[in-house]
Amino acid sequence: MNIKTPINQVSLTKSTLIFFLSFLLFSCSNDDSSIPSEETEEIIEPPLIPTASCENGMAGIYPCKDYDLMAHMSLSEFDAISANDSWGWTDPSTGKEYVLMGLGNGTAFIDISNPTKPVYLGKLVSQTPPALHRDIKVYQNHAFVVSESEGHGLQIFDLTKLRNVANAPATFQADATYNEFGHAHNIVINESTGFAYVVGSDTFAGGPHIINIQNPLNPTFAGGYALDGYSHDAQVVTYNGPDTDYIGKEIYIGSNENEVAIVDITDKSNPKNISSITYENVGYTHQGWLTEDQKFFLVGDELDELKFGNNTKTFILDFTDLDNPKSHTNYTGSLPAIDHNGYVKDNLFYQANYTGGMRVLDISDIENKNISEVGFFDSYPLTNSNDFNGAWNVYPFFESGNIVISDIDNGLFIVKKKK
Repeated sequence: MNIKTPINQVSLTKSTLIFFLSFLLFSCSNDDSSIPSEETEEIIEPPLIPTASCENGMAGIYPCKDYDLMAHMSLSEFDAISANDSWGWTDPSTGKEYVLMGLGNGTAFIDISNPTKPVYLGKLVSQTPPALHRDIKVYQNHAFVVSESEGHGLQIFDLTKLRNVANAPATFQADATYNEFGHAHNIVINESTGFAYVVGSDTFAGGPHIINIQNPLNPTFAGGYALDGYSHDAQVVTYNGPDTDYIGKEIYIGSNENEVAIVDITDKSNPKNISSITYENVGYTHQGWLTEDQKFFLVGDELDELKFGNNTKTFILDFTDLDNPKSHTNYTGSLPAIDHNGYVKDNLFYQANYTGGMRVLDISDIENKNISEVGFFDSYPLTNSNDFNGAWNVYPFFESGNIVISDIDNGLFIVKKKK
């Protein structure tokens, strides 16, 4: 018996198969809901190539350890002669990341959604003549800017304007101002409550001047606190740490020149001192930041390196009991550079160390007093001496892992942990 398939049946089967495959390919190419292939995804999202990869301890001319240089923008690009503080904003609608960098003559806005090709969008001009100090924080898609220049007050700028800048770099004006103080050194915002704390101003002996910013363009005075004197910087949190007496309270931690002051500031009309603490060899209690479990507070002293000749030192305070804070341990770095601003993200402490650039400390075992430097990027390679040059601030909070360094002398650096 002949069991072979007839020739005409084979031809029909092939024709049908070809037609079906052609129809399927045409349908997929016109179906927006189709899932792109892995090859297509790789073409759409190619890996970013750093401007200078950290290899053998150097990223171009910059000493480094485990941090690549994504991009650098000099001060001349911002028409400025000095930089100071920096902060970040992530647009909730687009996911784009922006740097807000203080300059002597205003505040620069830079789109770093492509960190290897940052775009300078423009400058919010200063309310007053140039000043060395400027500080910026963000709340509800608005930037809040203070300066030590007399009569500057508080500038408020709607950051959503950065989505469509026709002719960059543009010159921006403030969308609102608040003038119940003149100059100020710093501003702190508790984003969970919508209150801003201006510190180092010409009101309340330099203690916190409290502003309700829940309606960002209509700020209103909410209170003040002068009993602990001048605050150079502060951190304010809605407390969720180990001291159950203060869970849910709004706690102010002031770096107050010669001590750290802890204040219950929940009632803006009646703030109450909880406690204060100092430490050995105080030079100038400058700034500090809590660990994420709010158990330890890491303090940077701006003058101890100059006064006592020690290398960069970080003072770690135990805040297990807010009524009775204690010294826990100290960490001393390998350089004589002066520490400036520092922030905690996860188990890392990111320090702006002036001439030493950005230093990164592993604090995962801080409980057992084990702290070590695990990375750095030196934005000021000329020297590591105890001078007031180099990295003013570091901003490590972008979800992308991009880290911003604002350097007084050298401008903006975007770096990222080496993969």
